[in-house]
Amino acid sequence: MGSPEKGTKGEIHMNIIKKHVYSLIEKEERLDGRKLEEFRKDISIEYDISPNSAEGSARVKIGETEVIAGIKFDVIKPYPDDPDKGTIIAGVELLPLSSPDFENGPPNIKAVELARAVVDRGLRESQAIDFKSLCIKKEEKAWAILIDVYSINDAGNLADAIGLAALAAVKDAKFPKYDEKKEKIDYEKKGTKKISIKEIPIPITVIKIKDKILVDPLLEEEECADARLTVTTLESGRVCALQKGGNVSLTPEETIKMIDLAIKKGKELRKLLK
Repeated sequence: MGSPEKGTKGEIHMNIIKKHVYSLIEKEERLDGRKLEEFRKDISIEYDISPNSAEGSARVKIGETEVIAGIKFDVIKPYPDDPDKGTIIAGVELLPLSSPDFENGPPNIKAVELARAVVDRGLRESQAIDFKSLCIKKEEKAWAILIDVYSINDAGNLADAIGLAALAAVKDAKFPKYDEKKEKIDYEKKGTKKISIKEIPIPITVIKIKDKILVDPLLEEEECADARLTVTTLESGRVCALQKGGNVSLTPEETIKMIDLAIKKGKELRKLLK
């Protein structure tokens, strides 16, 4: 799915859709019949989808939105300010096959935002991964977890799907064998050791259309959004990451309502990963 073709016909079509979305939202109704604070029911997480090309992988579907994530490992020299820790490196690629709005080439602003603000910040600020456990030899060698996420179909709410897929792939991953003497990773030998995960950070995207707040937006609803807030929370309810989008500001009351809703929905989605 994606936005309609550019041009007069496409603009007219989009305007008609927007008017329909606005009229429904005013009645607290949605295009697919859901309530404003309701996620799509057909959410699935599939693990180990690419055992031959990745050390960990996952596919997440939220309705018709679909993304896949893969994990690879590398051995690097630890950063000077964290000599006894490993790290994560996240990348998001929005494939043209998933939406006519996405083009081949270097990552666009949206892809960079999703990689940094949703995947990297969510995992890093939540302290979900025990980075010290990634150290092989202090000041000399440490594991780097390479997280790559790809969009397969964009039917709205890519942010939450990408965050879930990245976390699921990390949970699925197993370290490859590392030969200390040769200082080389043997990717052909599958290990059994998994990444030490201490927390389950769940990103929830909440949008504002007019004066209404809703979760898990469809693509058409995203087009109508005045403001967007992606909130990553832990099981305890602690907020570990926030990413604001949209051209309209949010009042303190709206922000609190959106965060509270994200905490509530995060608890629901977290059950899918356990």
